[in-house]
Amino acid sequence: MSSTLTTRYRPATGRATVKQGLFRRALKSKRTVLGAVLSGSVLALAFVGPYIAPHSPTDDFVAAPFSPAGIGGPFGTDNLGRDVLSRFLAGGQTLMILSLVATALGVGLGALVGVLAAYRRGWLDEALMRTGDVALAFPQIVLALLFLSIMGPQLWLLVLMVGLGHLPRVARVVRGAALSVVERDFIKAAESVGIPRWRIMIGEIVPNISSTLAVEFGLRLTYSIGLVAGLSFLGLGMQPPAADWGLMINENRIAMTVSPWSVALPVIAIAVLTVGTNLVTDGLAKASIGSDQGITA
Repeated sequence: MSSTLTTRYRPATGRATVKQGLFRRALKSKRTVLGAVLSGSVLALAFVGPYIAPHSPTDDFVAAPFSPAGIGGPFGTDNLGRDVLSRFLAGGQTLMILSLVATALGVGLGALVGVLAAYRRGWLDEALMRTGDVALAFPQIVLALLFLSIMGPQLWLLVLMVGLGHLPRVARVVRGAALSVVERDFIKAAESVGIPRWRIMIGEIVPNISSTLAVEFGLRLTYSIGLVAGLSFLGLGMQPPAADWGLMINENRIAMTVSPWSVALPVIAIAVLTVGTNLVTDGLAKASIGSDQGITA
């Protein structure tokens, strides 16, 4: 009898088919393509840079400290006489890895909490959302500074604090998106034939909010990069003599008028990546709205 009921149940595939073309529709926008090019260029530079740097990023005294462009390297030297170009090329990889891991952690846990709250409702929904409200009352960077100053600048703790800082914000957005899905007929059909709740959440609800998750990942990645770089600037992220964009800004800001490239290069890279990521997420959001309107019609 149960097998007969199970064979009668068919998950709704219309929404999944629409979602498969989400990125294709988003790429039809020139803004999205431009954003992908900008973001991809900075990411490629960050991950390939350490292998093409002309000098070791920790080599001291390539030339006199704060030498201008053309002396000691195309962009001069930093506060210890190290090649600015080599430091810049080697400084983005760790920043990107830490930011990506923190974003994946925050969005993953936030999606889990948001979907669980939307699907189970009742006291569990209230408990999770009110706990999130308390967490949102504290600025994300303040909590990160608190724990990092107490336990010391450890990379695993940096990733954990940035990721957990994203959790309540992502959970609230995902819950709102999931609420419109849990009331649909295909969810009721899955429940009526005895599909386990965890399978419904993973196999039915999550795929139908994939566009929301994609947009949130892009936005949170931008925040993660800025936060990780900012904490390194404050001395609570990467530690000297490691190459890091945030650390470069902190070490060389006192001589911007003499050797500006040691500060300008990482600032420009972070700014370009931020603009590119925002353009991509805007394109995904617009494509998602279009697909939602198409399904409603």
